[in-house]
Amino acid sequence: MKILVTVKRVIDYNVKVRVKADTASVDLSNVKMSINPFCEIAVEEAVRLKEQGIATEIVVVSVGPSAAQEQLRTALALGADRAILVETGGELSSLAVAKLLKAVVDQEQPQLVILGKQAIDTDNNQTGQMLAALTGFAQGTFASAVAVAGDKLNVTREVDGGLQTVALPLPAIVTTDLRLNEPRYASLPNIMKAKKKPLTVVTPAELGVSTASTLHTLKVEAPATRQAGIRVNSVAELLNCLKNEAQVI
Repeated sequence: MKILVTVKRVIDYNVKVRVKADTASVDLSNVKMSINPFCEIAVEEAVRLKEQGIATEIVVVSVGPSAAQEQLRTALALGADRAILVETGGELSSLAVAKLLKAVVDQEQPQLVILGKQAIDTDNNQTGQMLAALTGFAQGTFASAVAVAGDKLNVTREVDGGLQTVALPLPAIVTTDLRLNEPRYASLPNIMKAKKKPLTVVTPAELGVSTASTLHTLKVEAPATRQAGIRVNSVAELLNCLKNEAQVI
């Protein structure tokens, strides 16, 4: 089984995001960038399937600037076999990314595609579903457990009412949730080996895909500063504040 895993370059989740003065975007200068946490979970799940003898090859793909090669090398150090970078500039919509990934899927012909359920920068939670629609593959979203059973893929999903298990025919697309696994750390020997693993760079034009977007960011704003709370001395005073000051009851 060949597994294709998507990896996105995002601001590290430990970094406090700052908005530029012109409110056009966030400030990325001198900011630590990392693999999107949900994408790390996707890579880990693919590596575990390979360790179980189910997967034979893991290909990681990223859509973004040339600097995203750093995140792809990290994924290679975690256990992927080779990497593909679709080099683009500027902001892409989820649909444009899905179209690029669909072109890569057509070339690679994987039996399983694993994506993080969402990226922590845009939080769109759209690309996996759009890719499934474009490819016609079965999909299992918000996966908290994945098991291969013959020519079927059993995916346990986290839904509002609890857990739901679906059986998907292969090829299939899975998007990962937080509780699917705990990603490993890359060891120094594997980091050194990753430098020699193949990494191919292609452009959208080479894939025959237009990345023109119908979306335009008008403004980016930081969230409103949270006001300090107050301490009340009695239930009556609390009710009075909720009714007359906060006006929530």
